[in-house]
Amino acid sequence: MLHEVSFLSYNERDKVYGWIYVPAAKPKGIVQLVHGFGEHSRRYFHMISKFMDAGYIVAADDHVGHGKTAVENDTWGNWGHKGPQTMMEDEHTLKQLVQEKYPDLPYFIYGHSMGSIILRQFMAKYGGELAGAIVCGTVGPDALPCDKGIELLKPLVDAGKGDEADPQLLGLLLGGLFSRIEEVKLGNEWICHDEYVQIDHANDPFDAFTKPTANEALLQFIEMIAEVNTKEWAEKVPKALPIYNIAGSEDPCGSFGEGVRLVTEWLDETGHDVATKVYEGYRHEIHNYNDLKDEVEAGIIDFMNSNI
Repeated sequence: MLHEVSFLSYNERDKVYGWIYVPAAKPKGIVQLVHGFGEHSRRYFHMISKFMDAGYIVAADDHVGHGKTAVENDTWGNWGHKGPQTMMEDEHTLKQLVQEKYPDLPYFIYGHSMGSIILRQFMAKYGGELAGAIVCGTVGPDALPCDKGIELLKPLVDAGKGDEADPQLLGLLLGGLFSRIEEVKLGNEWICHDEYVQIDHANDPFDAFTKPTANEALLQFIEMIAEVNTKEWAEKVPKALPIYNIAGSEDPCGSFGEGVRLVTEWLDETGHDVATKVYEGYRHEIHNYNDLKDEVEAGIIDFMNSNI
């Protein structure tokens, strides 16, 4: 069974579009999937199917400025003007809609890349509502030049140029992701070694990565990263929340494993139950490697099953 849902975004401007995938079996839990920067939730169909086969209802939406939400609202790359909490609050709204239809089931959230940042914001504010959190493609504190980004973007937003877009700024902020890429052809090689994944990503009509991102949206993105990359963030996360922290060792967003382990250290030091898995030799989208995705999904399902 498939439900399409929509709701007013926290930004008070956009209608957010989402989906609830229900297995043809008695569900044992719910997992909400939070996608990354510049992509959309239907890039996760393989994972969605695996979760359903394992007995889980799956909920997912397309963030403001992304995917179907961007198409229907004509807001590609523009996230509105309510600040860096927008997507996190939208994910909480989706969770409430899902639980109205399917109450009293253990609730998990999986967040990848920017979705991992959104999830970490969520954990700090609403973590007590979850049975577990799966942080994937964990973005560490040194993934992007946050201080430089704020220095460049805040004056533009303050000057009323928040809705304008300069593709060179995005290139400047993301340039470090290519530090270990020998040859750049499509501009997304850092996500995965598999050229077919790269081509699919580059040609996806619902993928906004190659479209300009508004200055204010980029500022919000940088502010989101800065917000969750401190030990103070970890202190806000409920101690009882089980956490599964996973990434590839060649993922530049996780500072090639160092940022991922640092996030785990913060959580360990603040008394949290966190399991960490770093997949050696793999880049950012560990869930899209043909030879790895089944293993990644099985690990997530085992984590959820063990925390029901």
